[in-house]
Amino acid sequence: MPEVKKPGKKYKAKRPTRDEFELEEMGERLVEAKQEDSTVVLTVWDEPEPVRGRIVKLDARTRLVHVQTLEKVLKLPFLDIMRVDSPRD
Repeated sequence: MPEVKKPGKKYKAKRPTRDEFELEEMGERLVEAKQEDSTVVLTVWDEPEPVRGRIVKLDARTRLVHVQTLEKVLKLPFLDIMRVDSPRD
């Protein structure tokens, strides 16, 4: 009987850790962008392209940031957001 090969384990890359100061500063920038209803560019971990849109909701219970893009509303986990920038144009 031929030997059945077991699939190897695939390890997903872990999200980089940030200290409390970095997370607090990023949270303040998100709150400010929501209050001013301004467009932001978010660098999201494990996403090839930055996300550009307006923050429509910050859900503290689920820790999701709701971002309105041109096409749809994305719900991004707060800890997956690596940078918050202003658009260059």
